[in-house]
Amino acid sequence: MHDLIIVGAGPAGLSAAIYAARAELDYVLIEENFVNGGQIIDTYEIDNYPGVPGISGMDLAQKMADHAEKLGAEVVNAAVEGLDLTGDVKKVMTDEGTFEARTVIIASGASHSHLGVPGEEELSGHGVSYCATCDGAFYRGKTTVVVGGGDVAVEDAIFLARGCEKVYVVHRRDELRAVKTLQTALFALPNVEMVWDSNLKSINGSDGKVTSVTVVNKYDKSERVIDTDGVFIAVGITPRSGFVGTGIETNAGGYIVAGETCETSIPGVFAAGDVRAKQLRQVVTAVADGANAVTSVQRYLLESAEK
Repeated sequence: MHDLIIVGAGPAGLSAAIYAARAELDYVLIEENFVNGGQIIDTYEIDNYPGVPGISGMDLAQKMADHAEKLGAEVVNAAVEGLDLTGDVKKVMTDEGTFEARTVIIASGASHSHLGVPGEEELSGHGVSYCATCDGAFYRGKTTVVVGGGDVAVEDAIFLARGCEKVYVVHRRDELRAVKTLQTALFALPNVEMVWDSNLKSINGSDGKVTSVTVVNKYDKSERVIDTDGVFIAVGITPRSGFVGTGIETNAGGYIVAGETCETSIPGVFAAGDVRAKQLRQVVTAVADGANAVTSVQRYLLESAEK
């Protein structure tokens, strides 16, 4: 029986582990992947985390993991298959057995949404990317395609346009969803071409590399092949909350509803990081969630002991 189980070893989970260790809680940190750090390990450069400008995502993740390890954190590599959060004892079922604790912090993060078109999975990492800041440097002086119409897609296109010869933005509607300031900045770029009212039909490659995309106009069904060196897909992210079941309140997007204290609809269960419903999903907000969640855990354990 532990005081706390932390699910996920991304920035939120590692932050929670650091704070839990300093609070001298008996906890276990469960992570499915053998490399800790969550999404940031795939990020080429992080330039907005205070104090360490220009650090790679992998290096920042390693620093966080080293910090947690220095304080005694031990990660159990296991895939969470389900939760039983009823009662005072919470159970986390994994492929490595069941773990029990008085509290649980769900810091399982989120993953990039995929289009599911032919060529996407086969060419992932070989011209297909979900992070322009991670991989954009590889396409300097080349042609790229961005798929999407929200803030992230437009930000990606603007970022790529600084170094790419040509950037195409493929969007299924005739107007963008991004904030107007971003749209204004995008439309002012001479090397950006909009491909409106169109969906990506396939990503085409040769010798294991992207060579073009096929887009189809959703009205007249006409097809167009666009030669490109890379495809950046920015159609949203999906929270990794499927294993939580129906007991915890989630919003329409599947994000766990929890305020700044990270308390969920179930007493003793907390949500931190990208899996939590909130305005901004960045490393800095994830680590803040981890700290807040452990503070809430301490308060919950104290109040439970006094009853």
